[in-house]
Amino acid sequence: MRVKRYVVDSMPDALQKIRTDLGKDAVILNTKEIRTGGFLGMFGKKKIEVIAAIDGAAAASGGASSRPAPSFAQQAQKPIMPNVQAPARAQQSDFPEVPDVLVPSALKQEAAPPQPIVEGSLRQRQQQAYAPAAVQVQAPAAAMAAATAAAPAQPLLNENQLMDELKQMKEMMKRLTATAEPDRMPEPLEKLEQLLCAQEVDPAFVRRMMEEVLSDLEAAGEPITEENARQLVRSKLGQTLHSEQSKHISDQTRVVHFVGPTGVGKTTTIAKLAADQVLKYHRKVGFITSDTYRIAAIEQLKTYATILNVPLEVVFSPQDLAKAFTNLADCDVIFMDTAGRNFRNEMYVSELNSLLKTQGKSETILVLSLTTKYRDIQAITNNFSKFKLDKVLFTKMDETDSYGAIVNVVNEFSLQLSYVTTGQNVPDDIVELNEWQVIDLLLEEPQT
Repeated sequence: MRVKRYVVDSMPDALQKIRTDLGKDAVILNTKEIRTGGFLGMFGKKKIEVIAAIDGAAAASGGASSRPAPSFAQQAQKPIMPNVQAPARAQQSDFPEVPDVLVPSALKQEAAPPQPIVEGSLRQRQQQAYAPAAVQVQAPAAAMAAATAAAPAQPLLNENQLMDELKQMKEMMKRLTATAEPDRMPEPLEKLEQLLCAQEVDPAFVRRMMEEVLSDLEAAGEPITEENARQLVRSKLGQTLHSEQSKHISDQTRVVHFVGPTGVGKTTTIAKLAADQVLKYHRKVGFITSDTYRIAAIEQLKTYATILNVPLEVVFSPQDLAKAFTNLADCDVIFMDTAGRNFRNEMYVSELNSLLKTQGKSETILVLSLTTKYRDIQAITNNFSKFKLDKVLFTKMDETDSYGAIVNVVNEFSLQLSYVTTGQNVPDDIVELNEWQVIDLLLEEPQT
């Protein structure tokens, strides 16, 4: 490629000179305004500097027809790389020129316009002004190879920086992945964790238990198999649910209070337990009910009392309790049914608290339905914990296949398990809760 510089008064003059010197295939690389002449940089005349170029192959093929006879004032350029030399001639012009140079096409990849590559000092060019010109002509491929060979080797700094950045990105992705996804358990423990969470057992409690199981297996050097994991999980659930205290009503208990929200089946449960005490333990039972808010509540319990042949006392206020206890003084055990009302009502809580103040040994049993979602069970239990709760009794076990609430209540509130109801038949559908049976239900594979 040949590059020439022109300093002209206007662009039309530059175009005419470029066509005359380089031919119609020449291209303009850069234009800018400059000042020439003047004194100490002042009073200079405005000129236009134009840089134009033409491909070497086009110049070699069309130079003879497009340019006149050669001039003796031609300038020469020192070769950039050894290559096949071919004579080329340029017409002498009245305008300042720069020597023709070779610019490989491969170097024209940057957005900025390429600058002409000029070698040698100004003095060297002046000494060569009257010498025969020798201009390099290179094929595009040869020019690219020569430029690549002549260019200095690029340092490896950029490659090292790129590798460092890639390593940092990998480390950042690992940290993000570790943050987004908690540490995964081995497959047998993960499977058991999913089973318990599907049963609505508290996920935080399940995770702690799985970590303990994993630690125990690793400490013992035993393989983490499904059988070993299941045995350890079953054992830890048993430790949570099992208690040395008796589940059934104690022989020394004089009064049993039944509390709980509405609709959990307190009255039916009282009838079942009364029948069990009468028929199995041959104890004399008495009923007290304060449930005067629900329609037919007294009649329902009176029906059970008539069937079991047990006395019934109705109290409308805490002041009636003393008379009721006097009338039932010959009973071995007294079952007291309280009204199921909104447990969030502070007035009801205060009234119920006054009803639970009795003489002699007593037990207070909280009655909960397994069909209630645990968030409500948690709120109910927390509210009734203001009283001295001794045991918890679960109803409607036959109406659900989710038993995680049993574990959650015992673990969170430390209540003693007692009975569980499995139907509406009186007195059959009530048994002492077997924690190992509940654990087997919790770890049972879901049936599809």
